[in-house]
Amino acid sequence: MSFQHLDIATLTTWLDEGRDAALVDIRDALSFAQGHIPGSRRLDNDTVGDFIETTPVERPVVVVCYHGHSSQQAAAWLAGQGFAAVYSLDGGFTDWQLRHPERVEA
Repeated sequence: MSFQHLDIATLTTWLDEGRDAALVDIRDALSFAQGHIPGSRRLDNDTVGDFIETTPVERPVVVVCYHGHSSQQAAAWLAGQGFAAVYSLDGGFTDWQLRHPERVEA
């Protein structure tokens, strides 16, 4: 299993359409608290077990980090856990915030 890359424009369309996807943010707690994509949840070593247990494997998962680099490793790992469609957000939260400052939740 592997992950796919997702660009900001596609994620924006998905959110506008109300498409069901689990948005997970792997940045540190302070960064997440200061701003994140609405509807996303923070994922770390302490919460990933619960996420895996409670999220259906057929539900698409979008992994967000700072710039779209570490999210690729996390996405590959989640795909290895059996999730059918895992995406790494290219450009990460930094790029999202630049393009959609009005769509950031603190």
